[in-house]
Amino acid sequence: MRVGVDYTAAVWQGAGIGRYTRELIRAVVGLDPSITYRLFYAAGALPATSPYLADLRALAAAHPNVELRPLPLSPRLLTILWQRLRLPLPAERLIGSIDLLHAPDFVLPPTRVRTLLTIHDLTFLVRPECAEAGLRRYLARVVPRALRRADMVLVDSQATAADLARLLGVSGSRVHLIYPGVDPRFQPLPPAALEATRARLGLPAAFVLFVGTLEPRKNLPRLVRAFARLDDPELHLVIAGRRGWLYEEIFATVERLGIQNRVQFLDFVADADLPALYNLARAFVYPSLYEGFGLPVLEALACGTPVVTSGVSSLIEVAGEAAVLVDPLDEAVIAAGITRALHDAAHLRAAGPVQARCFRWETAAQRLLACYRTLGAGGPSKGSPDHVFTERSDC
Repeated sequence: MRVGVDYTAAVWQGAGIGRYTRELIRAVVGLDPSITYRLFYAAGALPATSPYLADLRALAAAHPNVELRPLPLSPRLLTILWQRLRLPLPAERLIGSIDLLHAPDFVLPPTRVRTLLTIHDLTFLVRPECAEAGLRRYLARVVPRALRRADMVLVDSQATAADLARLLGVSGSRVHLIYPGVDPRFQPLPPAALEATRARLGLPAAFVLFVGTLEPRKNLPRLVRAFARLDDPELHLVIAGRRGWLYEEIFATVERLGIQNRVQFLDFVADADLPALYNLARAFVYPSLYEGFGLPVLEALACGTPVVTSGVSSLIEVAGEAAVLVDPLDEAVIAAGITRALHDAAHLRAAGPVQARCFRWETAAQRLLACYRTLGAGGPSKGSPDHVFTERSDC
Protein backbone atom coordinates (compact mmCIF):
# COMPACT_ATOMS: atom_id res chain seq x y z
CA MET A 1 0.00 0.00 0.00
CA ARG A 2 1.20 3.51 -0.86
CA VAL A 3 0.09 6.35 1.41
CA GLY A 4 0.48 9.98 0.40
CA VAL A 5 0.73 12.40 3.33
CA ASP A 6 0.50 16.18 3.03
CA TYR A 7 3.56 17.07 5.12
CA THR A 8 3.51 20.84 4.47
CA ALA A 9 2.59 21.92 8.01
CA ALA A 10 5.34 19.68 9.40
CA VAL A 11 8.14 21.45 7.51
CA TRP A 12 6.81 24.98 8.02
CA GLN A 13 5.26 25.11 11.51
CA GLY A 14 7.21 24.77 14.73
CA ALA A 15 4.26 24.11 17.03
CA GLY A 16 0.66 22.97 16.82
CA ILE A 17 -0.22 21.06 13.68
CA GLY A 18 3.40 21.01 12.57
CA ARG A 19 4.50 19.16 15.69
CA TYR A 20 1.45 16.88 15.58
CA THR A 21 2.24 15.82 12.02
CA ARG A 22 5.95 15.29 12.65
CA GLU A 23 5.42 13.18 15.75
CA LEU A 24 2.57 11.08 14.36
CA ILE A 25 4.22 10.28 11.03
CA ARG A 26 7.56 9.56 12.74
CA ALA A 27 5.77 7.03 14.93
CA VAL A 28 3.76 5.32 12.19
CA VAL A 29 6.32 4.82 9.41
CA GLY A 30 8.24 2.13 11.28
CA LEU A 31 5.23 -0.02 12.18
CA ASP A 32 4.79 -1.73 8.81
CA PRO A 33 7.73 -1.53 6.36
CA SER A 34 5.52 -2.89 3.57
CA ILE A 35 3.65 0.43 3.45
CA THR A 36 5.31 3.14 1.36
CA TYR A 37 4.85 6.69 2.61
CA ARG A 38 5.13 9.51 0.10
CA LEU A 39 5.50 12.69 2.13
CA PHE A 40 4.78 15.69 -0.07
CA TYR A 41 5.15 19.31 0.92
CA ALA A 42 5.27 22.85 -0.43
CA ALA A 43 9.01 23.51 -0.66
CA GLY A 44 9.06 26.86 -2.42
CA ALA A 45 11.15 29.37 -0.39
CA LEU A 46 11.66 26.81 2.38
CA PRO A 47 14.98 27.69 4.05
CA ALA A 48 17.63 25.04 3.46
CA THR A 49 18.59 25.45 7.12
CA SER A 50 15.10 24.59 8.41
CA PRO A 51 15.42 22.19 11.37
CA TYR A 52 12.17 20.53 10.34
CA LEU A 53 13.51 19.84 6.86
CA ALA A 54 16.62 18.30 8.43
CA ASP A 55 14.36 16.14 10.63
CA LEU A 56 12.44 15.02 7.56
CA ARG A 57 15.57 14.03 5.67
CA ALA A 58 16.78 12.09 8.68
CA LEU A 59 13.42 10.30 8.86
CA ALA A 60 13.68 9.29 5.19
CA ALA A 61 17.28 8.14 5.65
CA ALA A 62 16.27 5.93 8.57
CA HIS A 63 13.21 4.40 6.87
CA PRO A 64 13.52 3.03 3.30
CA ASN A 65 9.72 3.05 3.00
CA VAL A 66 9.63 6.87 3.30
CA GLU A 67 9.86 8.83 0.05
CA LEU A 68 10.06 12.62 -0.06
CA ARG A 69 8.14 14.61 -2.66
CA PRO A 70 9.00 18.35 -2.39
CA LEU A 71 6.77 20.52 -4.57
CA PRO A 72 8.40 23.67 -6.04
CA LEU A 73 5.64 25.97 -4.78
CA SER A 74 5.13 28.03 -1.63
CA PRO A 75 2.36 26.98 0.78
CA ARG A 76 0.39 30.07 -0.20
CA LEU A 77 0.62 29.36 -3.92
CA LEU A 78 -0.26 25.70 -3.44
CA THR A 79 -3.30 26.76 -1.39
CA ILE A 80 -4.38 29.20 -4.08
CA LEU A 81 -4.10 26.59 -6.84
CA TRP A 82 -5.73 23.70 -5.00
CA GLN A 83 -8.21 25.40 -2.65
CA ARG A 84 -9.09 28.85 -3.94
CA LEU A 85 -8.91 28.27 -7.70
CA ARG A 86 -9.68 24.55 -7.24
CA LEU A 87 -7.31 23.55 -10.01
CA PRO A 88 -8.27 19.94 -10.88
CA LEU A 89 -4.70 18.69 -10.67
CA PRO A 90 -4.69 15.47 -8.62
CA ALA A 91 -1.90 15.13 -6.11
CA GLU A 92 -0.93 11.87 -7.79
CA ARG A 93 0.18 13.78 -10.87
CA LEU A 94 2.81 15.49 -8.71
CA ILE A 95 3.85 12.79 -6.27
CA GLY A 96 3.28 9.54 -8.13
CA SER A 97 0.77 6.74 -7.75
CA ILE A 98 -0.78 6.26 -4.29
CA ASP A 99 -3.57 4.15 -2.82
CA LEU A 100 -4.84 6.63 -0.26
CA LEU A 101 -4.11 10.20 0.84
CA HIS A 102 -3.88 11.59 4.38
CA ALA A 103 -4.36 15.35 4.83
CA PRO A 104 -3.53 16.24 8.48
CA ASP A 105 -4.29 19.97 8.23
CA PHE A 106 -8.03 20.62 7.63
CA VAL A 107 -8.11 20.58 3.80
CA LEU A 108 -7.84 17.97 1.06
CA PRO A 109 -5.91 18.41 -2.16
CA PRO A 110 -7.58 17.08 -5.31
CA THR A 111 -7.11 13.34 -5.62
CA ARG A 112 -8.70 10.26 -7.17
CA VAL A 113 -7.94 7.93 -4.25
CA ARG A 114 -9.56 7.37 -0.86
CA THR A 115 -8.84 9.98 1.76
CA LEU A 116 -8.30 10.64 5.47
CA LEU A 117 -8.80 14.20 6.70
CA THR A 118 -7.73 15.44 10.15
CA ILE A 119 -9.86 18.16 11.76
CA HIS A 120 -8.09 19.46 14.85
CA ASP A 121 -10.72 21.95 16.02
CA LEU A 122 -13.57 24.14 14.82
CA THR A 123 -12.38 27.47 16.20
CA PHE A 124 -13.69 29.32 13.16
CA LEU A 125 -17.22 28.22 14.11
CA VAL A 126 -17.06 27.86 17.91
CA ARG A 127 -15.06 31.05 18.54
CA PRO A 128 -15.30 33.05 15.29
CA GLU A 129 -14.27 36.26 17.07
CA CYS A 130 -10.89 34.66 17.79
CA ALA A 131 -10.07 33.82 14.19
CA GLU A 132 -8.50 36.20 11.70
CA ALA A 133 -11.27 37.38 9.38
CA GLY A 134 -9.66 36.19 6.16
CA LEU A 135 -8.75 32.80 7.60
CA ARG A 136 -12.22 32.41 9.10
CA ARG A 137 -13.88 33.00 5.72
CA TYR A 138 -11.45 30.64 4.01
CA LEU A 139 -11.98 27.80 6.50
CA ALA A 140 -15.75 28.26 6.48
CA ARG A 141 -15.62 27.64 2.74
CA VAL A 142 -13.03 24.90 2.36
CA VAL A 143 -13.44 22.76 5.50
CA PRO A 144 -17.09 21.73 4.83
CA ARG A 145 -16.09 20.99 1.23
CA ALA A 146 -13.20 18.81 2.39
CA LEU A 147 -15.43 17.00 4.87
CA ARG A 148 -17.88 16.12 2.12
CA ARG A 149 -15.05 14.53 0.12
CA ALA A 150 -13.29 12.72 2.95
CA ASP A 151 -13.77 8.97 3.31
CA MET A 152 -12.51 9.05 6.90
CA VAL A 153 -12.27 11.97 9.35
CA LEU A 154 -9.76 11.96 12.21
CA VAL A 155 -10.21 14.14 15.31
CA ASP A 156 -7.94 14.80 18.29
CA SER A 157 -10.58 14.76 21.03
CA GLN A 158 -14.10 13.79 21.93
CA ALA A 159 -14.87 17.50 22.15
CA THR A 160 -13.99 18.03 18.49
CA ALA A 161 -16.00 14.96 17.49
CA ALA A 162 -19.01 16.46 19.29
CA ASP A 163 -18.44 19.84 17.60
CA LEU A 164 -18.31 18.18 14.19
CA ALA A 165 -21.61 16.43 14.78
CA ARG A 166 -23.30 19.50 16.29
CA LEU A 167 -22.09 22.18 13.91
CA LEU A 168 -21.48 20.40 10.61
CA GLY A 169 -23.55 17.25 10.91
CA VAL A 170 -20.52 14.99 10.45
CA SER A 171 -20.71 11.74 12.42
CA GLY A 172 -20.87 8.04 11.77
CA SER A 173 -18.25 5.34 11.39
CA ARG A 174 -15.97 7.53 9.30
CA VAL A 175 -15.20 9.72 12.35
CA HIS A 176 -12.24 8.33 14.32
CA LEU A 177 -10.79 9.75 17.51
CA ILE A 178 -7.01 9.40 17.77
CA TYR A 179 -5.51 11.22 20.73
CA PRO A 180 -2.10 12.82 20.16
CA GLY A 181 0.78 11.79 22.39
CA VAL A 182 3.75 13.33 24.15
CA ASP A 183 7.41 12.73 23.41
CA PRO A 184 9.40 10.97 26.20
CA ARG A 185 11.81 13.92 26.37
CA PHE A 186 9.05 15.81 28.22
CA GLN A 187 9.73 14.51 31.72
CA PRO A 188 10.82 15.78 35.14
CA LEU A 189 14.46 16.86 34.92
CA PRO A 190 17.06 17.31 37.69
CA PRO A 191 17.72 20.94 38.67
CA ALA A 192 21.34 20.73 37.53
CA ALA A 193 20.15 20.10 33.97
CA LEU A 194 18.06 23.27 33.90
CA GLU A 195 20.29 26.19 34.78
CA ALA A 196 21.97 26.45 31.39
CA THR A 197 18.56 27.00 29.79
CA ARG A 198 17.61 29.53 32.46
CA ALA A 199 20.78 31.52 31.78
CA ARG A 200 20.50 31.31 27.99
CA LEU A 201 16.88 32.48 27.94
CA GLY A 202 17.38 35.02 30.73
CA LEU A 203 14.61 33.57 32.89
CA PRO A 204 13.73 34.91 36.35
CA ALA A 205 14.14 32.84 39.50
CA ALA A 206 10.40 32.28 40.02
CA PHE A 207 7.81 32.39 37.24
CA VAL A 208 4.57 30.98 35.93
CA LEU A 209 4.60 30.05 32.26
CA PHE A 210 2.43 30.17 29.16
CA VAL A 211 3.47 28.50 25.89
CA GLY A 212 1.56 29.04 22.66
CA THR A 213 0.87 31.36 19.75
CA LEU A 214 -0.13 34.88 20.74
CA GLU A 215 -3.70 35.12 19.45
CA PRO A 216 -7.15 35.80 20.93
CA ARG A 217 -8.19 32.20 21.59
CA LYS A 218 -5.37 31.83 24.12
CA ASN A 219 -7.05 34.42 26.38
CA LEU A 220 -3.79 36.15 27.31
CA PRO A 221 -5.17 39.57 28.32
CA ARG A 222 -7.23 37.82 31.02
CA LEU A 223 -4.19 35.81 32.05
CA VAL A 224 -2.18 39.02 32.43
CA ARG A 225 -4.92 40.64 34.51
CA ALA A 226 -5.23 37.49 36.64
CA PHE A 227 -1.48 37.45 37.19
CA ALA A 228 -1.57 41.10 38.28
CA ARG A 229 -3.93 40.10 41.11
CA LEU A 230 -1.30 37.83 42.71
CA ASP A 231 0.39 39.32 45.74
CA ASP A 232 3.87 37.84 45.25
CA PRO A 233 6.12 40.62 43.84
CA GLU A 234 8.93 38.12 43.23
CA LEU A 235 6.80 35.98 40.89
CA HIS A 236 7.03 36.67 37.15
CA LEU A 237 4.92 35.70 34.14
CA VAL A 238 6.81 34.28 31.15
CA ILE A 239 4.97 34.11 27.83
CA ALA A 240 6.65 31.97 25.17
CA GLY A 241 5.29 31.99 21.64
CA ARG A 242 5.33 33.76 18.31
CA ARG A 243 2.99 36.63 17.57
CA GLY A 244 0.03 35.31 15.63
CA TRP A 245 -2.84 37.73 15.01
CA LEU A 246 -4.87 40.26 16.99
CA TYR A 247 -2.24 40.18 19.73
CA GLU A 248 -1.91 43.92 20.37
CA GLU A 249 -4.25 43.85 23.38
CA ILE A 250 -1.86 41.52 25.21
CA PHE A 251 0.98 44.05 25.21
CA ALA A 252 -1.43 46.94 25.86
CA THR A 253 -2.76 45.16 28.95
CA VAL A 254 0.74 44.69 30.36
CA GLU A 255 1.48 48.40 29.87
CA ARG A 256 -1.87 49.51 31.26
CA LEU A 257 -1.25 47.54 34.45
CA GLY A 258 2.31 48.80 34.73
CA ILE A 259 3.80 45.33 35.19
CA GLN A 260 6.32 45.36 32.33
CA ASN A 261 9.08 44.47 34.77
CA ARG A 262 7.25 41.28 35.83
CA VAL A 263 6.12 39.98 32.41
CA GLN A 264 8.67 38.53 30.00
CA PHE A 265 7.94 37.71 26.34
CA LEU A 266 10.27 35.07 24.91
CA ASP A 267 8.92 34.75 21.36
CA PHE A 268 9.24 31.25 19.87
CA VAL A 269 11.25 28.77 21.94
CA ALA A 270 13.07 25.96 20.16
CA ASP A 271 11.76 22.44 20.70
CA ALA A 272 15.01 21.41 22.36
CA ASP A 273 14.54 24.00 25.13
CA LEU A 274 10.90 23.27 25.91
CA PRO A 275 11.36 20.42 28.43
CA ALA A 276 13.71 22.54 30.54
CA LEU A 277 11.42 25.58 30.22
CA TYR A 278 8.44 23.62 31.55
CA ASN A 279 10.55 22.17 34.37
CA LEU A 280 11.80 25.60 35.42
CA ALA A 281 8.30 27.05 35.78
CA ARG A 282 6.57 27.13 39.16
CA ALA A 283 3.31 26.51 37.29
CA PHE A 284 2.06 26.33 33.73
CA VAL A 285 -1.06 28.41 32.99
CA TYR A 286 -3.13 27.83 29.85
CA PRO A 287 -6.53 29.56 30.14
CA SER A 288 -7.52 29.02 26.51
CA LEU A 289 -11.10 29.73 25.44
CA TYR A 290 -11.22 26.65 23.21
CA GLU A 291 -8.88 23.86 22.09
CA GLY A 292 -9.10 20.85 19.84
CA PHE A 293 -6.53 19.16 22.07
CA GLY A 294 -3.87 21.36 23.75
CA LEU A 295 -0.41 19.82 23.36
CA PRO A 296 1.31 22.35 25.69
CA VAL A 297 -0.90 21.22 28.57
CA LEU A 298 0.07 17.60 27.97
CA GLU A 299 3.77 18.49 27.69
CA ALA A 300 3.68 20.44 30.96
CA LEU A 301 1.91 17.58 32.73
CA ALA A 302 4.54 15.15 31.47
CA CYS A 303 7.26 17.39 32.91
CA GLY A 304 5.61 17.36 36.33
CA THR A 305 4.85 21.07 36.20
CA PRO A 306 1.69 22.11 38.11
CA VAL A 307 -0.91 23.00 35.48
CA VAL A 308 -3.77 25.50 35.52
CA THR A 309 -6.03 25.28 32.49
CA SER A 310 -9.58 25.92 31.35
CA GLY A 311 -12.38 23.53 32.20
CA VAL A 312 -13.71 23.71 28.65
CA SER A 313 -13.62 21.73 25.39
CA SER A 314 -10.86 19.13 25.01
CA LEU A 315 -8.76 20.48 27.88
CA ILE A 316 -10.91 18.51 30.33
CA GLU A 317 -9.94 15.31 28.51
CA VAL A 318 -6.25 16.16 28.42
CA ALA A 319 -5.91 17.32 32.03
CA GLY A 320 -8.14 14.78 33.72
CA GLU A 321 -7.81 15.22 37.49
CA ALA A 322 -4.13 16.16 37.32
CA ALA A 323 -4.59 19.93 36.85
CA VAL A 324 -6.46 22.86 38.33
CA LEU A 325 -9.41 23.62 36.04
CA VAL A 326 -10.71 27.18 35.93
CA ASP A 327 -13.35 29.31 34.23
CA PRO A 328 -11.38 31.09 31.47
CA LEU A 329 -13.78 34.04 31.52
CA ASP A 330 -13.22 34.89 35.20
CA GLU A 331 -9.92 36.60 36.04
CA ALA A 332 -10.41 36.16 39.77
CA VAL A 333 -10.93 32.42 39.30
CA ILE A 334 -7.82 32.16 37.11
CA ALA A 335 -5.79 33.99 39.78
CA ALA A 336 -7.18 31.70 42.48
CA GLY A 337 -6.32 28.70 40.31
CA ILE A 338 -2.71 29.83 40.04
CA THR A 339 -2.52 30.29 43.81
CA ARG A 340 -3.98 26.83 44.36
CA ALA A 341 -1.52 25.24 41.91
CA LEU A 342 1.42 26.87 43.69
CA HIS A 343 0.08 25.70 47.05
CA ASP A 344 -0.64 22.13 45.86
CA ALA A 345 2.54 21.88 43.78
CA ALA A 346 3.76 18.60 45.30
CA HIS A 347 0.51 16.78 44.55
CA LEU A 348 0.24 18.18 41.02
CA ARG A 349 3.89 17.41 40.21
CA ALA A 350 3.23 13.78 41.05
CA ALA A 351 -0.12 13.56 39.26
CA GLY A 352 0.97 15.20 35.99
CA PRO A 353 3.31 12.52 34.60
CA VAL A 354 0.81 9.80 35.51
CA GLN A 355 -1.92 11.53 33.49
CA ALA A 356 0.47 12.21 30.60
CA ARG A 357 1.26 8.51 30.26
CA CYS A 358 -2.31 8.05 29.03
CA PHE A 359 -1.30 9.73 25.75
CA ARG A 360 1.39 8.01 23.68
CA TRP A 361 2.44 8.59 20.09
CA GLU A 362 2.98 4.84 19.72
CA THR A 363 -0.69 4.24 20.51
CA ALA A 364 -1.78 7.03 18.17
CA ALA A 365 0.36 5.56 15.38
CA GLN A 366 -1.10 2.07 15.84
CA ARG A 367 -4.61 3.48 15.57
CA LEU A 368 -3.67 5.54 12.53
CA LEU A 369 -2.22 2.44 10.88
CA ALA A 370 -5.50 0.63 11.55
CA CYS A 371 -7.33 3.47 9.77
CA TYR A 372 -4.97 3.20 6.79
CA ARG A 373 -5.56 -0.53 6.56
CA THR A 374 -9.32 -0.14 6.87
CA LEU A 375 -9.43 2.36 4.01
CA GLY A 376 -6.91 0.41 1.98
CA ALA A 377 -9.12 -2.64 2.24
CA GLY A 378 -12.16 -0.69 1.11
CA GLY A 379 -13.59 -0.27 4.62
CA PRO A 380 -16.15 2.23 6.02
CA SER A 381 -16.59 5.48 4.12
CA LYS A 382 -19.16 8.22 3.63
CA GLY A 383 -22.06 5.84 3.17
CA SER A 384 -21.50 3.80 6.34
CA PRO A 385 -24.11 3.42 9.12
CA ASP A 386 -24.37 6.11 11.77
CA HIS A 387 -21.99 4.71 14.35
CA VAL A 388 -19.14 6.82 15.69
CA PHE A 389 -15.90 4.91 16.26
CA THR A 390 -13.86 6.52 19.04
CA GLU A 391 -10.59 5.42 20.54
CA ARG A 392 -10.00 6.40 24.14
CA SER A 393 -6.64 7.07 25.70
CA ASP A 394 -4.76 4.30 27.50
CA CYS A 395 -6.25 5.34 30.88
